[in-house]
Amino acid sequence: MTVPPAARVLDQHARLSLGASHAAIYRLVASALAARNISGRRFLDIGCGGGALRRFVQSRFEEYVGIDGVRFDDFPVDAEFHQLDFDGDWRLPGGAARADVVAAVETIEHLENPRALVRQLVRLVKPGGWILVTTPNQRSVLSLVTLCLKGQFSAFQDTDYPAHITALLESDLRRIGAELGLTDAAIEYTGRGRVPLTAWHYPRALAALLPRALSDNLLYIARAPAADAGRDPG
Repeated sequence: MTVPPAARVLDQHARLSLGASHAAIYRLVASALAARNISGRRFLDIGCGGGALRRFVQSRFEEYVGIDGVRFDDFPVDAEFHQLDFDGDWRLPGGAARADVVAAVETIEHLENPRALVRQLVRLVKPGGWILVTTPNQRSVLSLVTLCLKGQFSAFQDTDYPAHITALLESDLRRIGAELGLTDAAIEYTGRGRVPLTAWHYPRALAALLPRALSDNLLYIARAPAADAGRDPG
């Protein structure tokens, strides 16, 4: 069977992520949920890769559902999965249930239109549910030093292209969320950051004192409006 060119490009771009993020990012997601005592029936992982996030959140949810442009070989065989192109006009199958939490972990920087992604997250979450987005932290010391020295953010250099194409500041995420009526918004940080021009990472105790400056990744978390304004769940 001949694979269409668009499908080949989607597969190639999806696999550039290697299907996983650092455990510090997954721990940050788990910590944000625990701090707010968030749990429920359904957790939706947008850009799930190999499904590594599942073990960090499964104790809080009855169902874990993964969505990505390609199904990685290590995605759990007993979990629900949907293959979709996030840069297209994507929809889940008709009748798919909304989720208590919808997360996009290290996904938004891979996409052409970040606002379109967050609009989809809002459509997929239950009224009053939670949305989480993680992405590289452009205001870290590492990223700012790299920008000054090379003219590019640390996670958006030529070696990161075309996997990483959209660099966002925390203010961008807050603005997008506000445009969509999200509330209780907060920004949190991994507490894991690389020292510029080295392979070393800052000690955790030091990163805890200066989380924004010394964290390579951040998390945006916000709550969807409690009243359902007739959103399309697909």
